[in-house]
Amino acid sequence: MSHEVQDSPNTTIYESQTLQHENKPSLSPESSCQITHEKWNYPRSNIAKTLATFWSFLIMGANDSAYGPLLPYLETYYNLSYTIVSLVFLSPLVGYATAAIVNERAHCAIGRRGVAFVSSLCHLIAYILNCVHPPYPVLVVSFIFAGLGNGLADSAWNAWIGNLDNANQLLGLLHGAYGVGAVISPLIASLLVADAGLPWYYFYYIMVGGAVIEVIVCVACFWDSTGASFQLAKQQQPGDLSEKAGLWSVLSKMPSARITWICAIFLLGYVGVEVALGGWVVTFMKEVRHAAPFSSSMTSTGFWLGITFGRVVLGFVTPLIGEKLAISIYISLEIAFCLILYLVPNFYAGAVAVSLQGFFLGPLFPAVVIVTTKLLPKHLHVSAIGFAAAFGGGGAAVLPFIVGVLAQAKGVEVLMPFIIALSGAMLLLWNFLPRIPRDNSASGSNNHGAC
Repeated sequence: MSHEVQDSPNTTIYESQTLQHENKPSLSPESSCQITHEKWNYPRSNIAKTLATFWSFLIMGANDSAYGPLLPYLETYYNLSYTIVSLVFLSPLVGYATAAIVNERAHCAIGRRGVAFVSSLCHLIAYILNCVHPPYPVLVVSFIFAGLGNGLADSAWNAWIGNLDNANQLLGLLHGAYGVGAVISPLIASLLVADAGLPWYYFYYIMVGGAVIEVIVCVACFWDSTGASFQLAKQQQPGDLSEKAGLWSVLSKMPSARITWICAIFLLGYVGVEVALGGWVVTFMKEVRHAAPFSSSMTSTGFWLGITFGRVVLGFVTPLIGEKLAISIYISLEIAFCLILYLVPNFYAGAVAVSLQGFFLGPLFPAVVIVTTKLLPKHLHVSAIGFAAAFGGGGAAVLPFIVGVLAQAKGVEVLMPFIIALSGAMLLLWNFLPRIPRDNSASGSNNHGAC
């Protein structure tokens, strides 16, 4: 019976030990799995933890989508070219890279409690620096802290949610929370800066308040998730315990290396498309479609609203048709609407098209996390998902910066061909993943082993 309990993902240590000492013939393996398999509401402390991760992702979404409406005002305030202002996209790469390297060690040393504190504190530091509207080089450095906070939180909460029951739907809601933040952020920024005429940095006063709540809520909810408890849980997971589950093992030993690198590079492209499109579409609408400033800002809101609805709605559709096929369909449709945005010279058609692009981009990140949990054993999940999420987050830095460099040389109309080419490369890369086992592919939850 104890073997059956250990085969279920995210089992609680106390209940596993209790069942090992109780001899109840009437308790079947299925019922023991049902008792010990963690859900978003079991044990009850998971309810608060789940809501805390949602708030953290809301802050991340608000952070990433603020670039779009604020970018033109940063250009004016600091008198910058497209290339130089794009450094605010590039600097978070340092933070994302650091998160990718230290994620596994951080979990073992300080647990999810420590990761929650460091990630939310990095957000708070970045937003306080932005509030004082420092010289531009200092502003660029501040986004390194934002990137580190995003990378650590992205890695930790994707891995934790990805191992709960009904992970497909939960990850859709988690990333839907990111989308909610991404919808609210450009709307608030546009109302403050474009409509009310306030300086751009007033927006970050609100972000400071959100980050303070993030520090308090995330640390309090994950207070019992220490480094010692994380290591103990790893020891109780099934599989060859002599096999190292560290980052180097995940990235260098086949077949886990193939899966991890494909997912990481795919997420690099996906996050790059998401942030580049959300960040530059406002400028595209102003310069190419000659829309008014407030109307242009609203296209960014529409894009992130599409992301949000796509993650929630398609999160329930994806497990029905399988992640492998679903992602191929979603990317193909996203490319089609990008062509409409590029080729149809009408603001309203473009605004609808970019919203539908967001809708079909929305479920990609959660689906990739689910595929990773299905193709890799559980003891590799934190290392693999953590690296893929943090490495992928680097796409939010590198690719929008490249768009800025290209826009400086050729004009901002290069945005759409860039997005189309990158989306096509993602579609091609996706087909190099191994086939997902039939029983896992049809399941909407993350079940492994005997359970």
